Amino acid sequence: MSLKGKLLLPIVQGGMGVGISASRLAGTVAALGGLGTISSVDLRRHHEDLMDSTQGDVEKGVVDAANLLALDREISRARERSGGNGGIAVNIMKAVSQYPDYVRQSCESGADAVVVGAGLPLDLPELVQDHPKVALIPILSDVRGVTLLVKKWLRRKRLPDAVVLENPRFAAGHLGAADDQSLNKPEYAFQRVLEGCRALFRELGLEAERIPLIAAGGIHRPEQLRQLIDWGADGVQMGTAFAVTEEGDAHENFKRVLLDAKPEDIVTFMSVAGLPARAVRTPWLDAYLHKEQKLQSVARERACTEGFDCLAHCGLRDGVQRHGQFCIDRQLAYALKGDVERGLFFRSSEALPFGKAMKSVRELMDYMLNGRSKAPGVIPAG
Repeated sequence: MSLKGKLLLPIVQGGMGVGISASRLAGTVAALGGLGTISSVDLRRHHEDLMDSTQGDVEKGVVDAANLLALDREISRARERSGGNGGIAVNIMKAVSQYPDYVRQSCESGADAVVVGAGLPLDLPELVQDHPKVALIPILSDVRGVTLLVKKWLRRKRLPDAVVLENPRFAAGHLGAADDQSLNKPEYAFQRVLEGCRALFRELGLEAERIPLIAAGGIHRPEQLRQLIDWGADGVQMGTAFAVTEEGDAHENFKRVLLDAKPEDIVTFMSVAGLPARAVRTPWLDAYLHKEQKLQSVARERACTEGFDCLAHCGLRDGVQRHGQFCIDRQLAYALKGDVERGLFFRSSEALPFGKAMKSVRELMDYMLNGRSKAPGVIPAG
């Protein structure tokens, strides 16, 4: 896969927050020739001095500045770990309040790519206009979204350097669908969206550009990688499979929750960001889901419980009844630290490459590129 003229392995490690994919994981993936991704959300939690400076009654700007400094540190550490190999990307949610600042900081700190999901980043070319060497990679789920974005960017004389096509039927975390009733819509099917995007590029006269398409969502077998490439993909993005590797930046308890989860433990629900999300039904999530409707019925505007307004639109803070009613930053931070009772543990719906075994990043990438599955097969076209 070629990104800004640099050849990379067809393996992209997805961005996972809070702090699940930071410099250690991203740098290791890059060192092996892939695209490693740092999640930009609340990275101060990996830095004791920054956490100490943002405790208690502090201004929102103090927390925001600490997170930008943490992002700069993590990019620097990841680049050092990579040894100049592969690429370092930063994943930024369009839905976070610091989205423009995270984009600018990523560019200034030397990221090779900016990956944006949880919203349509129509303004991304303007935000990076002073950094033409940084690759721009939106995360979308269907041909309609890709069409809208590409045509809008073309008017600004800019094209995406790659597009992640994430299937919400299988993915972890925030999902690119209106609600949980829409997750299985046929327009999200891998074959349909890959072939549709290639047809779109031909229609727009962009065949020579060869915009890489990266399939994402529940991918866990080498046969899937080969099938997706046959359908027009240039590579795959994997999140949960990398989160549970030895080099993953989260606590070992976090990894064990994901590794040990059975299919019936994995649920979808409405996030405070106004998007459906997929996670493991741990004690906190089970308790929350039992009282979700009651909490939504009494939703009202309130001050941010963490004091720095991490989301631009938050169901809990803004009193939006149809959205989730919990502090997502706090619950994800508990998960990062391995608090099984109180954490929110995002996970994809599919099996993991090595079952319940925890392996290294090198073993995972070698398996996906060179391995053979014990149960050969392909992902369903629908």
